[in-house]
Amino acid sequence: MKPSQLARYLILLISTVLTYFGLGTLMNLGSHPELMGWFAFYSFAMFIEAAVLLLCYFRLNKRSRKIFGLSIILLALNAILVIFDQIGVIDILYVLLNLAALATLYFSRKDFLPE
Repeated sequence: MKPSQLARYLILLISTVLTYFGLGTLMNLGSHPELMGWFAFYSFAMFIEAAVLLLCYFRLNKRSRKIFGLSIILLALNAILVIFDQIGVIDILYVLLNLAALATLYFSRKDFLPE
């Protein structure tokens, strides 16, 4: 498997994970009524990011600098912003997944950027 194909699949996996986490957050709305607004906001943000990453997955083969840059920024933010949360095993796995996708995407940038 080419590194560029692996990078795209990792982005698709991250989009799927975000959708799963968003659905899990929505299912917890009733467990803490005082935090319902925050849970709804977090799940909405996860769905938006999952949709943008899905767009990046489909558009990366078009060799667009904007899509490549957007992918790099989203993956880097996903890896960095976890430090503002309580870090558990799931968070560490999520950071490692994002870092793997970021590194693979960066090292295969010749396949995604215009010549």
